[in-house]
Amino acid sequence: MTDSGGPSVGWVGTGRMGFPMAARLLAAGHDVAVWNRTRAKAEPLAERGAVLVDSAADLADRDVVFTMVASSSDLADVVLGPDGVLAASGVAPKVLVDASTVSAEVSARVREQAAKAGTGMLAAPVSGNGEVVRAGRLGVVVSGPRAAYDQALPLLRALGSQVTYVGEGETARLVKLCHNVFLGVVAQSLSEVTVLAEKGGVSRSAFLEFLNGSVLGSTFTRYKTPAMVNLDLTPTFTPVLLRKDFDLGLAAARELEVPMPVASLTHQLIQSAVGRGHVDEDFAVLLVEQARAAGLTLEPEDVAVTDGLDR
Repeated sequence: MTDSGGPSVGWVGTGRMGFPMAARLLAAGHDVAVWNRTRAKAEPLAERGAVLVDSAADLADRDVVFTMVASSSDLADVVLGPDGVLAASGVAPKVLVDASTVSAEVSARVREQAAKAGTGMLAAPVSGNGEVVRAGRLGVVVSGPRAAYDQALPLLRALGSQVTYVGEGETARLVKLCHNVFLGVVAQSLSEVTVLAEKGGVSRSAFLEFLNGSVLGSTFTRYKTPAMVNLDLTPTFTPVLLRKDFDLGLAAARELEVPMPVASLTHQLIQSAVGRGHVDEDFAVLLVEQARAAGLTLEPEDVAVTDGLDR
């Protein structure tokens, strides 16, 4: 425990999401130690009060350890690997919180090993991007032991505006996959109607201004508006990562015998974008691909539009 009585925190993964999330805990006054595979990406957090460590195993004595990594294999490595959080004998965090979007199977394997070490594991995938985190608008869905959830709740609340507990085990993984499949479907549908409006002579900025002010406007349509209007495809979430979530979501649908025809078609359109080389851009590139299919070449409109996020 820290001198202030709060839990000591370990953080693994300081990428596009992990960095601003860890920064929020530091800004809230928490004692945070950080490890990232590429140390240079974590170093700016030291200026905000973080302690940098040399391996994930060095975080084992922390009360609560968060992981925010890119893939299922990464999660297994940083927790169960030879230099992982649970590698040391006789010392382990009280709670492990994984905020990544990974498969339920790998998560369950990590959960089992964590339980053997006396660590309660929470699956806590998140909704939002780095800008959403910085604006304090992140959503977190959580499953796992209720006692571990109660311990971690003050930290989870420091990360964003919404924390939802959905039960034991891996149920939060399914909720997040449903969320991200819907995200892709909405992004594709938004791209289609925006291209339709533009090909009919309506600027993207005007169309999206109307849409965002209507009953169909949402936090998502608003914060994607600058990217779609000005074609700023700086990645917040790439088509490759979106494809991964569709792979996992459609696999869950097959297992549960749930038909998902719209999601399946969207999956192929995302695959098409990846196949055309859109791997390091934002998934708003679906708009560019939809325009190409319609015989339309898009140009940045260079219009100042809001993303709707209060910072």
